[in-house]
Amino acid sequence: MAFTFRWLIRLATALIVLTVATISLAYYFASRSLPDYNAQSDVAGISATVEIVRDNANVPHIFGDNDADVFFALGYAHAQDRLWQMTMLRRTVQGRLSELFGEDTVALDEEMRRYDIYNLSVASAKVQDEQTTAALNAYAAGVNAWMNEVNAGARGRGAPEMWLFSHPIAPWDPADSIAILKYLALQLSPHLANEVLRARTSLLLDNDRLRDILPDDPTTGIAALPQYAELVPGVPEYTPNMRIAENSLSPFKPAELAGASNAWAANASRSATGSTLLANDPHLGLTAPTLWYLARLELETGGVIGATIPGLPLVLTGRSDSLGWGITAGYVDDLDIMIEEVNPDNRDQYRGPDGWVPFRTRDSIINIKDAPAVTLKLRWTANGPVMPGNHFDLGTITPPDHVTAISWSALSDRDTSISSALRIMKSRTVNEAIRAGEDFIAPALNLTLADRNRIAMKTIGAIPARSAQHESQGRFPSFGYLPQNRWQGRFAYSDNPIFINPQGGILGNTNNKTVDRPFPHHVSYLWGDTQRIHRWRRLMQAREVHTRDSFIEAQLDTVSFTARTLSALMGADLWYTGDAAPEGTPERRRQVALDLLSAWNGEMNEHLPEPLIYAAWVRAVQQRLIRDELGPLAAEFTHVDPVFIERVFRDIDGAGIWCDVIQSAPVETCTDIARQALDDALLWITETQSTAIEAVRWGDAHVATHDHPVLGQTPILNWIVNIRQSTSGGDNTLQRGKTSGAGPAPFQNVHAAGYRGVYDFADPDSSVFVTATGQSGHPLSRYYDNLGELWRRGEYIPMSLDPALARAAAVGVTVLTPAP
Repeated sequence: MAFTFRWLIRLATALIVLTVATISLAYYFASRSLPDYNAQSDVAGISATVEIVRDNANVPHIFGDNDADVFFALGYAHAQDRLWQMTMLRRTVQGRLSELFGEDTVALDEEMRRYDIYNLSVASAKVQDEQTTAALNAYAAGVNAWMNEVNAGARGRGAPEMWLFSHPIAPWDPADSIAILKYLALQLSPHLANEVLRARTSLLLDNDRLRDILPDDPTTGIAALPQYAELVPGVPEYTPNMRIAENSLSPFKPAELAGASNAWAANASRSATGSTLLANDPHLGLTAPTLWYLARLELETGGVIGATIPGLPLVLTGRSDSLGWGITAGYVDDLDIMIEEVNPDNRDQYRGPDGWVPFRTRDSIINIKDAPAVTLKLRWTANGPVMPGNHFDLGTITPPDHVTAISWSALSDRDTSISSALRIMKSRTVNEAIRAGEDFIAPALNLTLADRNRIAMKTIGAIPARSAQHESQGRFPSFGYLPQNRWQGRFAYSDNPIFINPQGGILGNTNNKTVDRPFPHHVSYLWGDTQRIHRWRRLMQAREVHTRDSFIEAQLDTVSFTARTLSALMGADLWYTGDAAPEGTPERRRQVALDLLSAWNGEMNEHLPEPLIYAAWVRAVQQRLIRDELGPLAAEFTHVDPVFIERVFRDIDGAGIWCDVIQSAPVETCTDIARQALDDALLWITETQSTAIEAVRWGDAHVATHDHPVLGQTPILNWIVNIRQSTSGGDNTLQRGKTSGAGPAPFQNVHAAGYRGVYDFADPDSSVFVTATGQSGHPLSRYYDNLGELWRRGEYIPMSLDPALARAAAVGVTVLTPAP
């Protein structure tokens, strides 16, 4: 017995020693890629010494003798902190993920190859202006200089992920940066998914009910359109989903999770300080690290500071000493689905306006790790690339012997957006920045501007010129061979919406509708917000003058106009009704919930139970309203549409008919649906939260999921690389935290403001900014999540162009000198 025990002790000790040694070895190799911010390096590609001063939040302040050297150093700093992220973005747009991840990403690679974004970027690199070409080349040289140091100096392959997914890294190329800007366009576009869903729903409902479930902005007046079945006959009433499983690396998101954002500005007449103010918080999917990276560049035209994206040599949203600029998703309808008829006698041809035309084709080989390569036959029509049926469920709305092609402004081989963005960044006045936006193609954005005296907002990006006779006005897929459905170029830049120094002294955008113009000058029928704008307007009008702090207060506001409106409508006949009920019964739970909601002001505070009760209730209401009419298609409506709920409960245009369950004999009322849905919601809360209704917390369900796109689902490693935070806000608050809408945790916060900035031009150096995670992409770095807790608490860091402030308590100064 003693012998056995001694050997068990020895084995246990050996296992512990082996485990500790393994962890230590893994930590050693992973930590080798942590950069030394106090290094001095001789590099080829610069003309004079450059300093990268990293302030106490690890924000690089770059000082050089000329712009080319500064862009070189920005590329160097991006690669130091985010090399893995940059290579993943590049591989995604190139359609080369399967070389690392095998068969799991083949379908995504196929989609990207068919869009051909990378080759379009290579072609676009040749048409940039001279200063942009110089910036792109210098930036690429800086990225490559760091990669050369990694290769020469045993720096842990540049990132710890490289040990797990080892593969040669190609040098950075100017086209890579252009491709990443096009990647952003993919993330921000909701129109393809919306067109498919509208077409599928139209096959099941008449126009009146379609207008309910997929409502337009309430202030929009639109003439009736034909049903999709009339436009494109031969499509079955319902076809099961065909799309591929969502991949965390995919830029293709549901329409509800496409780009969103807030931006607003006040001129001197509405500012307490006598100069202008600007706030901006662009919203994207949450990841670890965030897509945004803070940086300051000291250019020949002066200093600029703000948010960059690793891979791009520019500040996308930020300020100089004289101009601030912010961006919001423009929601321009710059994409159409074209139904192309295939020649039944020759599958290599499609119907054009004058007869059969051959597809333009090219073979493309996808190399796959641990599997044979796959050869794709890529096809294009005159309208755009032909996409497979599993892309956004296109096959569900495509009749037999037809394929779908995508017309989209971002698919340009002469895309000068990055040249335009660089000119905006270097502008000194509002007028100069507006002129600089003319060559911007995609993604379409609302550009909010403020110099020391004026404010403005201008939509930048190409708006397709459609014929006034277009059959579907771009709202449904339509036949690509009909001339009236084809694009006729783009509208002049002067036609894009613009607002300069409004009389009220304040302008802003929450992705709400900006103009109400008739088709084809309408800009869009699909807008990203009908709710936040009401709260924003109230906060702006509540003060005669504003300050930096009042703009911060608005940016962090968590009161939901939607919750106030809908809870009152749904509970109109339920408040303070019902007989006394014992503890533990559904009736008693309902009374407790209604008592809580009756005294609630709509604040989506993470510490309160009311936001969770409301969110679960309104979600259950929508599901009860639509599941009998839509059947399996109801699962596609993952997020509540407040306009739909309001139309139903106010019985606008007969929408109250949704409350009656058509399969049942009784005639249900909206009060019945509200009561049953509340019971559904409370039961779900009880089963998932395991606590009394009064004790649940919104923040326990509304957890911000900053997940690593590659390692986020890997056991053990996910505890190291993922960042999770309890958060306030919701789908329709200014501090927006868009919920996932799916799975066992439908209220997780998956899409929010990865960057927040507020700029005060009375005292520019008092401006502030923050990102959602940290500057570093290295999970072992203390700067991986150093800004995350500030972001969660609604705090910021200084956004100063003062060199002395940057050097004070700097965490390091990297000195780059020209190689001999």
